[in-house]
Amino acid sequence: MVGVRKLGMAVMLVGSILGVVVTEEAVQAENLKIGAAPSLRSALQDIVPMFEKEYGATLEVVYGPSPILRRQIEQGAPIDVFLPASVQEVQKLQDKKLTLNGGHQIYAQTSLVLVMSAASQVMPVSFDEALPNGATRIALGDPKASSLGEITARALTNLNPAYKSRPKLLYAQHAEDIINLIHTGKADLGIIYRADAINNPQVRIIDEAPAGMPIPVQLGQAVVWTCRDASLKVAEEFFDFLLSPRIQKLLLKYGFDHSFDSIYSNNLS
Repeated sequence: MVGVRKLGMAVMLVGSILGVVVTEEAVQAENLKIGAAPSLRSALQDIVPMFEKEYGATLEVVYGPSPILRRQIEQGAPIDVFLPASVQEVQKLQDKKLTLNGGHQIYAQTSLVLVMSAASQVMPVSFDEALPNGATRIALGDPKASSLGEITARALTNLNPAYKSRPKLLYAQHAEDIINLIHTGKADLGIIYRADAINNPQVRIIDEAPAGMPIPVQLGQAVVWTCRDASLKVAEEFFDFLLSPRIQKLLLKYGFDHSFDSIYSNNLS
Protein backbone atom coordinates (compact mmCIF):
# COMPACT_ATOMS: atom_id res chain seq x y z
CA MET A 1 0.00 0.00 0.00
CA VAL A 2 2.82 2.33 0.88
CA GLY A 3 4.55 1.42 -2.38
CA VAL A 4 1.40 2.23 -4.37
CA ARG A 5 1.07 5.56 -2.57
CA LYS A 6 4.71 6.42 -3.33
CA LEU A 7 4.21 5.43 -6.98
CA GLY A 8 1.12 7.65 -7.17
CA MET A 9 3.00 10.57 -5.68
CA ALA A 10 5.84 10.04 -8.14
CA VAL A 11 3.41 10.01 -11.07
CA MET A 12 1.78 13.21 -9.79
CA LEU A 13 5.20 14.86 -9.39
CA VAL A 14 6.26 13.90 -12.93
CA GLY A 15 2.90 15.12 -14.25
CA SER A 16 3.33 18.41 -12.45
CA ILE A 17 6.81 18.88 -13.89
CA LEU A 18 5.59 18.06 -17.39
CA GLY A 19 2.68 20.42 -16.88
CA VAL A 20 5.06 23.23 -15.98
CA VAL A 21 7.20 22.48 -19.04
CA VAL A 22 4.17 22.43 -21.34
CA THR A 23 2.83 25.62 -19.80
CA GLU A 24 6.18 27.39 -20.20
CA GLU A 25 6.36 26.27 -23.83
CA ALA A 26 2.85 27.56 -24.45
CA VAL A 27 3.67 30.92 -22.93
CA GLN A 28 6.89 31.08 -24.95
CA ALA A 29 4.93 30.34 -28.14
CA GLU A 30 2.70 33.34 -27.49
CA ASN A 31 5.54 35.86 -27.18
CA LEU A 32 6.58 37.99 -30.12
CA LYS A 33 9.36 40.58 -30.31
CA ILE A 34 8.99 43.20 -33.03
CA GLY A 35 11.64 45.59 -34.33
CA ALA A 36 9.78 48.62 -35.71
CA ALA A 37 10.50 52.06 -37.13
CA PRO A 38 9.48 55.08 -35.00
CA SER A 39 6.99 56.06 -37.74
CA LEU A 40 4.85 53.12 -36.62
CA ARG A 41 4.79 54.02 -32.94
CA SER A 42 1.36 55.72 -32.86
CA ALA A 43 -0.33 53.06 -34.98
CA LEU A 44 1.16 50.15 -33.02
CA GLN A 45 0.01 51.68 -29.73
CA ASP A 46 -3.50 50.87 -30.97
CA ILE A 47 -2.76 47.68 -32.89
CA VAL A 48 -0.65 45.82 -30.32
CA PRO A 49 -3.26 45.79 -27.48
CA MET A 50 -5.92 44.64 -29.95
CA PHE A 51 -3.78 41.73 -31.12
CA GLU A 52 -2.76 40.76 -27.59
CA LYS A 53 -6.40 40.68 -26.45
CA GLU A 54 -7.67 38.65 -29.39
CA TYR A 55 -4.79 36.18 -29.68
CA GLY A 56 -3.69 35.88 -26.06
CA ALA A 57 -0.19 36.89 -27.08
CA THR A 58 2.39 39.17 -25.53
CA LEU A 59 4.06 41.56 -27.96
CA GLU A 60 7.20 43.52 -27.22
CA VAL A 61 8.05 46.33 -29.65
CA VAL A 62 11.56 47.76 -29.94
CA TYR A 63 11.71 51.04 -31.87
CA GLY A 64 14.72 52.35 -33.74
CA PRO A 65 15.98 53.65 -37.10
CA SER A 66 15.43 50.91 -39.65
CA PRO A 67 19.06 50.56 -40.82
CA ILE A 68 20.21 50.18 -37.21
CA LEU A 69 17.57 47.54 -36.47
CA ARG A 70 18.52 45.72 -39.68
CA ARG A 71 22.18 45.62 -38.72
CA GLN A 72 21.26 44.37 -35.25
CA ILE A 73 19.23 41.55 -36.83
CA GLU A 74 22.17 40.68 -39.08
CA GLN A 75 24.29 40.36 -35.95
CA GLY A 76 21.78 38.06 -34.23
CA ALA A 77 19.61 40.41 -32.13
CA PRO A 78 16.63 38.53 -30.63
CA ILE A 79 13.92 39.94 -32.93
CA ASP A 80 11.15 37.84 -34.46
CA VAL A 81 9.42 40.29 -36.82
CA PHE A 82 10.92 43.28 -38.64
CA LEU A 83 8.73 46.31 -39.50
CA PRO A 84 11.06 48.91 -41.05
CA ALA A 85 10.17 52.30 -42.52
CA SER A 86 10.87 51.09 -46.05
CA VAL A 87 10.64 47.78 -47.83
CA GLN A 88 14.24 48.18 -49.03
CA GLU A 89 15.52 47.32 -45.53
CA VAL A 90 13.69 44.00 -45.67
CA GLN A 91 15.05 43.40 -49.16
CA LYS A 92 18.61 43.80 -47.84
CA LEU A 93 17.97 41.01 -45.32
CA GLN A 94 16.33 38.87 -47.96
CA ASP A 95 19.35 39.27 -50.25
CA LYS A 96 21.47 37.83 -47.43
CA LYS A 97 18.96 34.99 -46.93
CA LEU A 98 18.10 36.26 -43.44
CA THR A 99 14.30 36.12 -43.81
CA LEU A 100 12.22 33.03 -43.11
CA ASN A 101 8.94 33.71 -44.88
CA GLY A 102 10.17 34.05 -48.44
CA GLY A 103 10.90 37.75 -48.18
CA HIS A 104 8.89 40.86 -47.52
CA GLN A 105 5.16 41.44 -47.51
CA ILE A 106 4.00 45.00 -48.14
CA TYR A 107 1.17 45.98 -45.82
CA ALA A 108 1.02 49.79 -46.14
CA GLN A 109 2.50 52.79 -47.86
CA THR A 110 2.97 56.50 -47.20
CA SER A 111 4.59 59.49 -48.91
CA LEU A 112 6.94 62.40 -48.26
CA VAL A 113 5.52 65.74 -47.16
CA LEU A 114 6.88 69.21 -46.45
CA VAL A 115 5.98 70.46 -42.97
CA MET A 116 6.32 73.61 -40.91
CA SER A 117 5.51 74.55 -37.33
CA ALA A 118 1.80 74.48 -36.59
CA ALA A 119 2.24 77.77 -34.71
CA SER A 120 4.10 79.56 -37.51
CA GLN A 121 2.47 82.61 -39.09
CA VAL A 122 4.75 82.47 -42.14
CA MET A 123 3.07 81.84 -45.49
CA PRO A 124 3.39 78.19 -46.54
CA VAL A 125 5.67 77.37 -49.47
CA SER A 126 5.95 74.43 -51.84
CA PHE A 127 8.79 71.97 -52.40
CA ASP A 128 9.73 73.86 -55.57
CA GLU A 129 9.90 77.16 -53.68
CA ALA A 130 11.66 75.86 -50.58
CA LEU A 131 14.64 74.07 -52.14
CA PRO A 132 16.12 77.02 -54.09
CA ASN A 133 15.65 79.43 -51.15
CA GLY A 134 19.03 79.37 -49.43
CA ALA A 135 17.74 81.41 -46.48
CA THR A 136 15.27 78.69 -45.47
CA ARG A 137 16.49 76.18 -42.90
CA ILE A 138 15.32 72.72 -43.92
CA ALA A 139 15.57 69.66 -41.66
CA LEU A 140 16.06 66.33 -43.43
CA GLY A 141 16.59 62.73 -42.45
CA ASP A 142 20.23 61.66 -42.45
CA PRO A 143 20.69 59.21 -45.35
CA LYS A 144 23.45 57.46 -43.41
CA ALA A 145 21.24 56.86 -40.39
CA SER A 146 17.66 56.24 -41.50
CA SER A 147 15.41 54.95 -44.26
CA LEU A 148 13.65 58.32 -44.22
CA GLY A 149 17.00 59.95 -44.99
CA GLU A 150 17.78 57.53 -47.83
CA ILE A 151 14.38 57.99 -49.45
CA THR A 152 14.46 61.77 -49.01
CA ALA A 153 17.92 61.97 -50.60
CA ARG A 154 16.75 59.99 -53.63
CA ALA A 155 13.61 62.07 -53.94
CA LEU A 156 15.37 65.44 -53.72
CA THR A 157 18.07 64.32 -56.14
CA ASN A 158 15.36 63.57 -58.70
CA LEU A 159 13.70 66.90 -58.03
CA ASN A 160 16.80 69.10 -57.77
CA PRO A 161 20.21 67.37 -58.07
CA ALA A 162 21.98 70.46 -56.68
CA TYR A 163 20.04 70.46 -53.41
CA LYS A 164 23.02 69.17 -51.37
CA SER A 165 25.01 72.31 -52.15
CA ARG A 166 22.39 74.65 -50.72
CA PRO A 167 23.16 76.16 -47.29
CA LYS A 168 21.19 75.57 -44.08
CA LEU A 169 20.39 71.89 -44.44
CA LEU A 170 20.01 70.27 -41.04
CA TYR A 171 20.26 66.50 -40.78
CA ALA A 172 18.53 64.41 -38.12
CA GLN A 173 18.31 60.70 -37.39
CA HIS A 174 14.55 60.29 -37.82
CA ALA A 175 11.24 62.17 -38.09
CA GLU A 176 10.86 62.79 -34.36
CA ASP A 177 14.17 64.68 -34.38
CA ILE A 178 13.13 66.69 -37.44
CA ILE A 179 9.87 67.70 -35.79
CA ASN A 180 11.78 68.71 -32.66
CA LEU A 181 14.11 70.95 -34.73
CA ILE A 182 11.07 72.70 -36.19
CA HIS A 183 9.25 72.93 -32.86
CA THR A 184 12.26 74.50 -31.13
CA GLY A 185 12.78 77.02 -33.93
CA LYS A 186 16.07 75.58 -35.17
CA ALA A 187 14.56 74.72 -38.57
CA ASP A 188 11.91 76.48 -40.67
CA LEU A 189 10.75 73.44 -42.63
CA GLY A 190 11.20 69.70 -42.64
CA ILE A 191 10.60 66.73 -44.92
CA ILE A 192 9.11 63.67 -43.25
CA TYR A 193 6.68 60.85 -43.94
CA ARG A 194 3.02 61.79 -44.09
CA ALA A 195 2.44 59.13 -41.42
CA ASP A 196 4.73 61.04 -39.03
CA ALA A 197 3.04 64.38 -39.67
CA ILE A 198 -0.66 63.72 -39.90
CA ASN A 199 -1.33 63.20 -36.18
CA ASN A 200 1.43 65.40 -34.75
CA PRO A 201 0.06 68.70 -33.37
CA GLN A 202 3.46 70.40 -33.53
CA VAL A 203 3.62 70.53 -37.33
CA ARG A 204 1.31 70.99 -40.28
CA ILE A 205 1.62 69.68 -43.81
CA ILE A 206 2.14 72.46 -46.36
CA ASP A 207 2.94 70.44 -49.49
CA GLU A 208 2.68 66.87 -50.69
CA ALA A 209 5.48 65.23 -52.63
CA PRO A 210 5.46 66.70 -56.17
CA ALA A 211 5.80 64.90 -59.47
CA GLY A 212 9.27 63.49 -59.95
CA MET A 213 9.60 62.18 -56.41
CA PRO A 214 9.64 58.38 -56.01
CA ILE A 215 6.36 57.80 -54.23
CA PRO A 216 4.76 56.00 -52.52
CA VAL A 217 7.03 54.78 -49.74
CA GLN A 218 6.23 51.12 -49.22
CA LEU A 219 6.39 49.48 -45.80
CA GLY A 220 7.17 45.78 -45.63
CA GLN A 221 7.23 43.18 -42.91
CA ALA A 222 9.20 39.96 -42.59
CA VAL A 223 9.93 37.12 -40.21
CA VAL A 224 13.68 37.24 -39.75
CA TRP A 225 16.25 34.52 -39.15
CA THR A 226 16.49 35.30 -35.43
CA CYS A 227 12.82 34.42 -34.90
CA ARG A 228 12.35 31.68 -32.32
CA ASP A 229 10.66 28.48 -33.55
CA ALA A 230 7.97 28.85 -30.88
CA SER A 231 7.09 32.32 -32.21
CA LEU A 232 6.62 31.43 -35.89
CA LYS A 233 2.89 30.73 -35.61
CA VAL A 234 2.08 33.95 -33.77
CA ALA A 235 4.26 35.87 -36.26
CA GLU A 236 2.14 34.54 -39.13
CA GLU A 237 -1.02 35.47 -37.24
CA PHE A 238 0.32 38.99 -36.73
CA PHE A 239 1.01 39.32 -40.47
CA ASP A 240 -2.56 38.32 -41.31
CA PHE A 241 -3.82 40.70 -38.63
CA LEU A 242 -2.00 43.67 -40.20
CA LEU A 243 -3.51 42.85 -43.59
CA SER A 244 -7.05 42.48 -42.27
CA PRO A 245 -9.57 45.10 -43.51
CA ARG A 246 -10.17 46.63 -40.07
CA ILE A 247 -6.46 47.14 -39.36
CA GLN A 248 -5.93 48.52 -42.87
CA LYS A 249 -8.74 50.98 -42.13
CA LEU A 250 -7.11 51.88 -38.81
CA LEU A 251 -3.79 52.56 -40.55
CA LEU A 252 -5.50 55.22 -42.68
CA LYS A 253 -6.09 57.18 -39.49
CA TYR A 254 -2.33 57.31 -38.96
CA GLY A 255 -1.43 58.58 -42.42
CA PHE A 256 -0.80 55.27 -44.14
CA ASP A 257 -2.43 54.19 -47.38
CA HIS A 258 -3.35 50.74 -48.59
CA SER A 259 -0.68 48.92 -50.55
CA PHE A 260 -1.41 46.74 -53.57
CA ASP A 261 -0.46 43.68 -51.53
CA SER A 262 -2.95 44.48 -48.77
CA ILE A 263 -5.76 45.31 -51.20
CA TYR A 264 -5.16 42.05 -53.10
CA SER A 265 -5.06 40.05 -49.89
CA ASN A 266 -8.26 41.64 -48.57
CA ASN A 267 -10.10 40.96 -51.84
CA LEU A 268 -9.24 37.31 -51.50
CA SER A 269 -10.57 37.11 -47.95
